[in-house]
This record gives sequence, structure tokens and C-alpha cells, in this order.
Amino acid sequence: MVKILMITGDAGEAQEIYYAKFRLEEEGWQVDIAAPAKRVFHSVVHDFEPGFDTYTEKPGYRVQADLALDDVAAEHYQGLVLPGGRAPEYLRNREKAVALVRHFVETGKPIAANCHGPLLVLAAGGARGRTMTAYPDLEPDVRGGGAEFVNRPAVVDGALVTVRGWPDNGPWMKEFIRLVKAAT
Repeated sequence: MVKILMITGDAGEAQEIYYAKFRLEEEGWQVDIAAPAKRVFHSVVHDFEPGFDTYTEKPGYRVQADLALDDVAAEHYQGLVLPGGRAPEYLRNREKAVALVRHFVETGKPIAANCHGPLLVLAAGGARGRTMTAYPDLEPDVRGGGAEFVNRPAVVDGALVTVRGWPDNGPWMKEFIRLVKAAT
């Protein structure tokens, strides 16, 4: 069975967590959600309101983490999903989260990063020399990590697929599934 690891936590984007989870389960794959602790955490919904210069944040769904980050054995997974939201902003400062992402970068296993999820790829040193996208306001971060930033729906560079946010969920999972199938 194909096993996919998802790393997120409090303030992870609900639409990116649940879309990816359910779409990958449709393939018959197991999706394990890892967070700083094995507990129920709170997701958020980011939306775009007329007259706002940036996105707004509303409470999302409760999400049950299957594993604590410290309990993850990355070698047991064939792919990694990094939803956005604000969770990647604090997870990139957690050594275990960065080490897990680094495993996927160094082994060339498929990675799907959405919105702010690429911050974890950057923290793991996996951006240098790549072409990537992310939430457009992260362009300076992506460039600072040594990648070329492009603003389009889905960018595939090797085993990495990045997208700008939940409106790109469809192409995000389409490309990730293609990458996982090619690798397994």
C-alpha cells in the first residue's frame, strides 16, 4: 500500500488538508497526518475579501493528528504533503519537522507543497536551484532560498510540486499523484 505523510498543525489551511487527504484516499492510499503532538488541532480557512489587501482567516475544522512528529519514521512513506496556512511558519522552526522534510528532499521522494507549505521545503534546504511557486507574498522567501519563483497554478520541478493556495488544489493533487505513481 502507498503511504503518504502529511505534516501540518494548528492553523493549517483546512481546504488544503482535507482536499489532499480525501483525494489521496480515493487512490486507495493511506494518509497519515503528523503534527507536533498526536491530538486534535484546529485548522483555519483563509479567504479573500473585497477591500482587504491580504487574505482573512476564519476558524476551520478540528483535525485529528494520527502521529506526533517525533513518532514518524519517514522511510515508511512514499510521498509528503505540506499544506499551507500558518502552520508551516512555526513548523519550520521545529527541528523534527525540518528533518522529516529533508528526508524527502534528499531521497527524491515526491513532495506536494501548497501556499505557505514551501516554507518547510526552504527550511530543509530543498529549494536551491529549483523553480517553485507559493502564496505570492512568499516570493522573497522563495528567491532567498535559492529558487526561481513563478506565479502560476502548479509548478513541477523534479519530485516537487508547488502551488499558490487552495484555489490550485486540483492541479496540485493531479501532479502529485502522477509523481507518486511514477516513483512507486
